[in-house]
Amino acid sequence: MRHDDVWRALDALAAEYGLSASGLARKAGLDPTAFNPSKRIGVDGRARWPSTESIAKVLDAVGARMEDFAALVTGAAAISRGGRPVVNRRIPLIGLAQAGGEGYFDDGGYPVGGSWDEISLPEIGDPNAYALEISGDSMEPVFRDGDVVIVSPAAPVRRGDRVVVRTRRGEVMAKELRRHSAKRIDVASLNPAHPSYSFELPDIAWVHRIVWASQ
Repeated sequence: MRHDDVWRALDALAAEYGLSASGLARKAGLDPTAFNPSKRIGVDGRARWPSTESIAKVLDAVGARMEDFAALVTGAAAISRGGRPVVNRRIPLIGLAQAGGEGYFDDGGYPVGGSWDEISLPEIGDPNAYALEISGDSMEPVFRDGDVVIVSPAAPVRRGDRVVVRTRRGEVMAKELRRHSAKRIDVASLNPAHPSYSFELPDIAWVHRIVWASQ
């Protein structure tokens, strides 16, 4: 059993129940940062392992068995549901706050580079799909801080969809699409304490639809 296998299994367990690694830790009553990638290697460069107590707590929190976790450690596709294995794929994952940085997307809005984390989720049919971890409360109560959303660049976008928007200035935001005309795009925060935005179409790099979200 390798260090990477155990952490990969925890990521897969989180995804199996629609959670990010931080969401899984929070659900188990642990420090939300306990399973963050930055906590997996110590400052001295040594590998850090999750404790058996932490693993026991997360299994109890989601109702999974130790056998399920052991299967994920060995590389099984996913926990079986109703006797049938779920076919998963690994999708790039990054925090929404980081997504405006350089090097994460190409000009077409597809994820690139080696700085992404990964999350294991059921196949959704878009080879360029990616995951973002929500930060802040502008989209509450639908999306909360720490929720993971799956974004599909190939999915058609319509008014009323929840979308991820990137501006030419590099801003990236998750909003609800209110209007998309030949000249403008209007997007709204669901939390009334936060503003809505209106952009000239040339100011927008891309708009991608959110097709799934952890709850």
